[in-house]
Amino acid sequence: MSNTLIVILGPTGVGKTKATLQIARNLGVSIINADSRQIFAEIPIGTAAPTPQQLRLVPHYFVGTHHLTDYFSASVYEQEVLALLNRLFCKSKALLSGNKIALMSGGSMMYIDAVCKGIDDIPTVDAHTRAWMKKRLEQEGLPALVEELKHIDPQYYQIVDHHNPRRVVHALEICHSTGKTYSSFRTNTCKERPFRILKVGLTLPRETLYGQINKRTEDMIENGLVDEAMRVYPFRHLNSLNTVGFKEMFDYLDGIATMPETLFRIQSATRRYARKQLTWFKKDPSIKWFDPNNIEEILNYIITNA
Repeated sequence: MSNTLIVILGPTGVGKTKATLQIARNLGVSIINADSRQIFAEIPIGTAAPTPQQLRLVPHYFVGTHHLTDYFSASVYEQEVLALLNRLFCKSKALLSGNKIALMSGGSMMYIDAVCKGIDDIPTVDAHTRAWMKKRLEQEGLPALVEELKHIDPQYYQIVDHHNPRRVVHALEICHSTGKTYSSFRTNTCKERPFRILKVGLTLPRETLYGQINKRTEDMIENGLVDEAMRVYPFRHLNSLNTVGFKEMFDYLDGIATMPETLFRIQSATRRYARKQLTWFKKDPSIKWFDPNNIEEILNYIITNA
C-alpha cells in the first residue's frame, strides 16, 4: 500500500474548481487548494474562489484562511501542506488498489512545485529588514534597488525580472539579513517525498479558454468586484494585492481608466497569465492532459494509476 497525491492543475479560467469538486466527491476526499490568492479571505470575487455553496459540498483547505496582512509564502505553504498530508493520508479511505489518496488543485505554479518538488531552504526575513526594504523601495524606487542587486548578487541579477519589485526586494532582504548572496541559497534540488504524485492537467482550445476568461471577468464585475476592490483599497500597497484584477481595479478607482477600459485590461492580463501558466506546465512531461468536461475519463485515469 502506498500514498498518492493527485494534483489537478491548469490555467486560470479553465474550469478547475468545477471539475475538482466533481472528482473529489466521486473519490470521497477533501481538496487542498493551491492558489496563492484564494487563501485571502477579503478577496473571494477577484480571485474566483470557491463559493460558500461549493465549500459546503466538499471540505477545502487554504481557501479564505488568511488575511491580506498575513505573511504567507510558497515555503510556508510547503510546510503546512506536508503536515496536512500526513493527517489526510492517515484517515483516507483506500482505493480498490489498496492505495490511499489526497487531492490538491490549483494554478499557482510556485505553490504546486513547492509541494511536489520542494523549494530551496531560503531563510525567513525578519520583520525589521522587511519594513526597512519596503521603505527603501518607496523612497529610492525599484531601479536603484536593481542596481544594488547587480553589485551584491550579480548571479541572481542576471536572471531575475528587473521589473518585479517583490523578487528584487526579497533577494536584497536575504542578502542584507544573512550577509550571503541570495544565489547561494538557490540549489534547485528536487526533494524526495514520502508519497507518489499523479498530475492531471486541464486544458481547452485557446478560443474556448479565452471566451471563458472574458465571461468570468464580466461575471466578477457584475457580482461586486468594484465594491470588493474599494474595501481593500487601503491595503493596495500589500504584495497580496499585487495581482491581476486588483491592480487594474485600483487604477479605475483612481480615475485613471474607465470601466470598459478596466474590463478589457483585466481580461487581457488574465489571458496573458493563462498563457504563462500553460508555458510553465507544458515543461512537465509527467502531466497527463484532459478536457475538464471529461470527468469520467479523468476518474478512470486516477483510479487506474493512483
